[in-house]
Amino acid sequence: MATGTLLPVSRPMRGFPCLLFLLYLNLLSCQQFIIPFKAPSDCGVDEFFDISSLSCSRCGSNQRQSSTGLSCVCQTGYRTTNVSPNSVSITCELCPSDRPAVTKDGFGCVRCPGSVNDEGKCQCPPGLILVERDINGNPLNEPRCEVCNNNSPALSIANNKGDRCERCTPTFINTSCVCTAPNVPAGGLCFPTGILSTNVNPSVNYAQLKFSVQSAWFVENLYSSSAACLAYSNLTACQALGNMCVMNMHSFGGLSTDACGLFNTVYKSKAALSSVQDISYWRVNLPWLFYGDEPGLASRVLQTDPVPTVFSFRGRNKNTEIQLLAAVYNVRGEFLRWEQVGGRNLMLCPEPTPKKASAFSFGTAYEESCDLSVADLLVSHPEPLFYDVYMDLGGGENRKLLPLPTLVQNQQYNGRFINQDDMRNWYLSRRMFLVDALGGREKSVTSSPKVIRVATSVRIRFQLVPRTQEGQIFPPLMTVTYTDLLITDINTQTVSVRFAMDYEMDQTEARAKTDTAIGILGGVAVLYSLLKTVSWKRRIASPVIDLETMLKFLLFYSGDLANVFFVVTVGTGLYWLIFYKAQQFVSVLLPLPSQEEQFVTYIGCAFALKAVQFLHKLYLQVTVDIFLIDWERPKSKGNRTVQAHGETKRDPSPVSIWRTYFVANEWNELQTIRKISPTFQIMAVLFFLEVLDFSNLALRDPMATLQRSPEAYTPPYSLILRYGFAATLWLCIGLLQVIFFTVFYEHFVEDKMRQFVDLCSVSNISVLLFINRCFGYYIHGRSVHGHADTNMEEMSNNLKRESESLCGQRGLVPNSDIQTFQVSITNRLRLQYDRIQDSISRRNRPSRLMDASTANLSDLQFRAYNTMNHFLGSIIDHGHPDMDYMVKEKLTLERVIGMEFMEPSDKSYFYNDQAHSFSNVLFYGNEATLLIFDTLFFCVVDLGSQNFVLAAVLTYVQQMIFRFIRNTLGRRNLANKTLVDQRFLI
Repeated sequence: MATGTLLPVSRPMRGFPCLLFLLYLNLLSCQQFIIPFKAPSDCGVDEFFDISSLSCSRCGSNQRQSSTGLSCVCQTGYRTTNVSPNSVSITCELCPSDRPAVTKDGFGCVRCPGSVNDEGKCQCPPGLILVERDINGNPLNEPRCEVCNNNSPALSIANNKGDRCERCTPTFINTSCVCTAPNVPAGGLCFPTGILSTNVNPSVNYAQLKFSVQSAWFVENLYSSSAACLAYSNLTACQALGNMCVMNMHSFGGLSTDACGLFNTVYKSKAALSSVQDISYWRVNLPWLFYGDEPGLASRVLQTDPVPTVFSFRGRNKNTEIQLLAAVYNVRGEFLRWEQVGGRNLMLCPEPTPKKASAFSFGTAYEESCDLSVADLLVSHPEPLFYDVYMDLGGGENRKLLPLPTLVQNQQYNGRFINQDDMRNWYLSRRMFLVDALGGREKSVTSSPKVIRVATSVRIRFQLVPRTQEGQIFPPLMTVTYTDLLITDINTQTVSVRFAMDYEMDQTEARAKTDTAIGILGGVAVLYSLLKTVSWKRRIASPVIDLETMLKFLLFYSGDLANVFFVVTVGTGLYWLIFYKAQQFVSVLLPLPSQEEQFVTYIGCAFALKAVQFLHKLYLQVTVDIFLIDWERPKSKGNRTVQAHGETKRDPSPVSIWRTYFVANEWNELQTIRKISPTFQIMAVLFFLEVLDFSNLALRDPMATLQRSPEAYTPPYSLILRYGFAATLWLCIGLLQVIFFTVFYEHFVEDKMRQFVDLCSVSNISVLLFINRCFGYYIHGRSVHGHADTNMEEMSNNLKRESESLCGQRGLVPNSDIQTFQVSITNRLRLQYDRIQDSISRRNRPSRLMDASTANLSDLQFRAYNTMNHFLGSIIDHGHPDMDYMVKEKLTLERVIGMEFMEPSDKSYFYNDQAHSFSNVLFYGNEATLLIFDTLFFCVVDLGSQNFVLAAVLTYVQQMIFRFIRNTLGRRNLANKTLVDQRFLI
């Protein structure tokens, strides 16, 4: 009984801890490890930053934060009495009143022999050192202030910390370390009087901000460095003086007491000494800061003697690696090291190392830019580093270096920015820096800067020797542009920096050849346009040269000149693509983006002029005169019976209009047929450019590879290569489509032009078109069977007889199959045509007299239509001797130049035309114009957006818009000229 009563109670008691344990495990599995962010600067004055917990911990009593912020120290007047083994917890005790000062180590209390500083420690007068322990290290109850022995042979003075005596520098008198009058002490040195004026100008000029700063660094070091360099040829002092001149942008002004003026004084004083490394501009003991100031020196330095190095893109002697070295100095003039250029010495942006390595591959246009925080720059560059950049020419044990001339865009000469003018006025220099946060400090060298100066643009340019076939270059030029930044809020301020490697060649010859080609071909285009204008004047039967004639000439010339620009630009793009990408030894380099502006202008001209030509042709096509001649005559059989004045008459059956409607509808469908598929064209071009990455061939590097690693650097596109390849690809795919369409598709599938001619013959309908007033095309569709308005059986029999040659041929001339002609008619015939056509088109004109009903107006139109049909039929049948015509062959020269030599004064001329030239009034016959227009449209959009997909989409939209316009206006014109209702044109 007892056991049974305990069971219900014991099971829940054992399960409850298990449940809690499972819940605890569940909480552990779901816990997120998140900690608050703390930095040493976030801690208060009575806190320190605990590096183990990454948080702020409170100091003990009578303690404060140390200078590093990572520990606690005793407050002023308190000594340290206990330090725990972990070196974190300390105990502080107040010093007694008779010994109020604390020793330098902080563990003892002493009575000072002199004054007490702000930290509660003893301080001796200047020139004396503080001694707190005896020679055995035992602490003294009262420290002593000892005097260093300035006299010979000791010649010692107190060091900078004031805790020991050191020998004074050799600049002092040999018998004493005291710089007595009239000698001048400066920078820990002693200078004889009169060696250099002490009235120096320690200011740094910030021309962009239009003010100067009295630099604390210059105040402390400018005179001493100048005097030490001048009087004692101290190497580090000379380097430090040169650095201060570089910090002042190598600028010379009216004052000879600023940094560069003092450097120039020292430079001139050493003219009698020998030069360094046989370089006349490099004086003994001085840094090489400047080239000479002779006019035109820059061009002689940069464009006279080639560098003894050969660059090659391919082959066994492939050499594309550029080695740049820099001699690095600190601001005090001390040489630090030789350093390979790369990484973050000249390239401030934090790009990955593989991408930075691409900057030093010859021929690869490299460019990087980024925005950097001013706060980060102050941390990473508290003092400027100075670089003398050289190009490593190799040579094994006899390794040679080539100095890189430097062009500082901010350099001034008497207040003028000389390096922003013509090259003849350039003043080349050598040394440069990246960030100067020291020169802009006014109060002390440890205070926050008022201004910083950053090299926001560093560009190294390589220029190819003209007409070289061995990849020779002139000395590279490094161009540096500095930006002065006034400090307001370092936490929010940013600065944009840029580094680039450019490669160029003299484009004068290439530009001259391009201009010559455009000039010559443009002259030919003028003659060809004049010939077209003369032909047009003959075809409209107007000998008068009027304003319309001039306008027509300009329209013709716009199209021909557009072709000239197009041929020259595409040819130029192909030239650069082939010769740059395929060369072994470097002989050509791509034009720089600034040198491509003229080329882009040519492309814009080509597009604008081609657009004018396209719109002109579009207008001609939608205003063409067209008439469908119906040869069908009423049948004598099956006459219908009509009632007239109570009498019964037999009237012939009317001719069906459906054949005319059918031919008109087929013509309407042909208006926008092209020899290519625009959709396939766009998809194929995008497939090659984007899917197969053919667009990589347009990158500004010598590699001809299609696939690029995602981690590798991708150079910018060359507009010339991008245009040349895109235009060539578009044209090639278009030409392949045209060849396939004309050679295979039209012969083995369907030829819509030939089918339309056959349809006209089957329908017993002829088509007469006038593209000009007295010139046009004629399709002879008169049925050889006499009629076409019949049943299916008779139609089938007629076609069978024709296929078995049991009837006559379809041609206009007996025993001829030629059905298409170019027609040149007389002025008399055209006047008669216009009179009849005027009646047909009357319904489109506004009338102020509404006398006749709408039915009567339609009846007049129908009569005019029948009159025109009868008139044109009789003309074809030679029914008008005064308006007769003659069929003849066109001369080859006439076909080539597009002009007829014979003027139709008495007779009209029908020229045999087996090429179906009537397609010239359709999109089909103007494929060349459409293809070039689409090519230019695609390329212009791409050059503006640098996006092939966007260019393809807009090109497709443009094609659809103009196709809609052509269909709409063409259908309206067809309905107006033939009286076919638009509802039947589907």
